[in-house]
Amino acid sequence: MPDTDLPFERIETNFSSNGVGCAATVFKPESEDSTRPAIVMAHGFGSPRAVRLYAYAERFAAVGYVVVVFDYRGFGDSEGHPRQVLDIRMQHDDWRAALRFTRALSCVDSDAVVAWGTSFGGGHVITLAGLGEPLAALIAQVPHVSGLAAVRSTGVRASLRLAFPSIRDQIAAWMRRTPVYVNSVGAPGEVAIMTTPDALPGMHRLLDESALQEGDYPKTVAARIVLKIGLYSPGRRAAAVACPALIQIATDDAITPRLVAEAAATKMPLSTVRTYAGGHFDPYVGELFEIVVADQIEFLNQHTPTAPSAQRN
Repeated sequence: MPDTDLPFERIETNFSSNGVGCAATVFKPESEDSTRPAIVMAHGFGSPRAVRLYAYAERFAAVGYVVVVFDYRGFGDSEGHPRQVLDIRMQHDDWRAALRFTRALSCVDSDAVVAWGTSFGGGHVITLAGLGEPLAALIAQVPHVSGLAAVRSTGVRASLRLAFPSIRDQIAAWMRRTPVYVNSVGAPGEVAIMTTPDALPGMHRLLDESALQEGDYPKTVAARIVLKIGLYSPGRRAAAVACPALIQIATDDAITPRLVAEAAATKMPLSTVRTYAGGHFDPYVGELFEIVVADQIEFLNQHTPTAPSAQRN
């Protein structure tokens, strides 16, 4: 196994995605005696990178990987207006721009770039790989793989509560007016995208572990995405994923259900599946985080070359 606790530096920068600046943090091992494998990371539904992604990035950098963590356009520290508009195609373009940016870094082995996505972002990396994006490997943590399954998990009543704001927002988009927003996460019975019993407590725990307050970042998203979630099924691209893929699944995930994630993973020729007891928000924190990130590092070391200063003993 590689040595741990290698020194690294953290650099705040940005890259352009269709002319708009995406904020990025580069974690780079201090020794630059050769190029290194790299991991590109982005979050899930409506969340900025500051919500626990840095915790993963630090672990990867400490074992010798270059890591690029970015915010989508209109989210977090990135540019783009209107804010908090989740457009699937735009986020795919942001991913492609982030991968190009990473491959161009002088410290990176351009043939050893891994895409790491979680939840909705996990669906993005599966889609991109299935569409032919050249990746050394991908990691999809509790990934969104089925639009239909996501709609079913939302429930009829919750979907009906979202119907009116989503239609209003789509009309606003057509008329180039200010978006109509809804909360990304809410308690059961509230008007929000994710309202499973564990959703709001889970998000609060992520914010606490990230040393963030609820007001640090907007917790809303433009409601129009509700009309498109059911049509977005990255699992349809699973059979075309040619690179090694680590698919990490939570047994009690009420947002991205276990069975559909397992079914998608079985279609990937080079998939490794790891299943963990817990819900959708549990892998980010606590003891399960330690287990999940250790499995990710093991997978990375198997499928990417290690840097000279992090050779296996």
